[in-house]
Amino acid sequence: MGRKRCVGDCSKMAAGCCGVKKQKLSSSPPPASGSPGGHCSGESQCRRGSASGPGGSSFVNGLASGNSLSPDCGTLSSGCGSSLSQGTRKMVVSAEMCCFCFDVLYCHLYGYQPPRTPRFTNDPYPLFVTWKIGRDKRLRGCIGTFSPMNLHSGLREYTLTSALKDSRFPPMTRDELPRLFCSVSLLTNFEDVCDYMDWEVGVHGIRIEFINEKGSKRTATYLPEVAKEQGWDHIDTIDSLLRKGGYKAAISNDFRKTIKLTRYRSEKMTMSYAEYLSHCQHHFQNGIEHPLSPYNHYS
Repeated sequence: MGRKRCVGDCSKMAAGCCGVKKQKLSSSPPPASGSPGGHCSGESQCRRGSASGPGGSSFVNGLASGNSLSPDCGTLSSGCGSSLSQGTRKMVVSAEMCCFCFDVLYCHLYGYQPPRTPRFTNDPYPLFVTWKIGRDKRLRGCIGTFSPMNLHSGLREYTLTSALKDSRFPPMTRDELPRLFCSVSLLTNFEDVCDYMDWEVGVHGIRIEFINEKGSKRTATYLPEVAKEQGWDHIDTIDSLLRKGGYKAAISNDFRKTIKLTRYRSEKMTMSYAEYLSHCQHHFQNGIEHPLSPYNHYS
């Protein structure tokens, strides 16, 4: 608290990387390439896609989670962001957005025409679509963008990109549908800060930009829930992001001070496939007219 802030426009930030399994955190150089580690070891999308690029590039998020059909931040309390003060407006993210993502994926996998234009807002937001699977909610795919996209087209695009083109996983199949969970995250409140410690665990997501050993600019990001879920403090999180961004040298405090850090918040909703079917039985969601086995969409 009390630190000087440099508020900037992050609407066109280059894509970063936030895919990671639990990892051993150390300021020492990582083991040689090919050693066991997180999702992003070796030639994964995190390493390949973390270099700074033009706005609109996609990036991977490996650790997003939430309670079914409940935004992770209920009433815009800490842990969830809003462009207005707490309680002054309704959240933008909604169950209908998760339903739409399921509709898009279902239609693609079964060869139906894409679902009609949804009824929720089409305002532009940076966004993530995350898929998890099974009772233990293992990550199955997650890709998003920092560049604001109109929600109708953005959710269509990243539903399929995250389900079919996350390089850490094979493309999703029909058989997996009944075990899926879908999360939609909308990113808000981007602020550039002058101090790499000027963010709150469990409240802010962070994106870092740094220069690696070869003089190349690299980026990496974690959504707001990641550090808290992993039990990390500020230093743990920063060092993990540096490793996921491909930095291999020893990490000193002086080097951490060279990082450019942007903090942000998010709104998030998660829905299971079973809840999607139940929701669709009571709502004519997006005008879909095909049967959803073993249920009918509008029965």
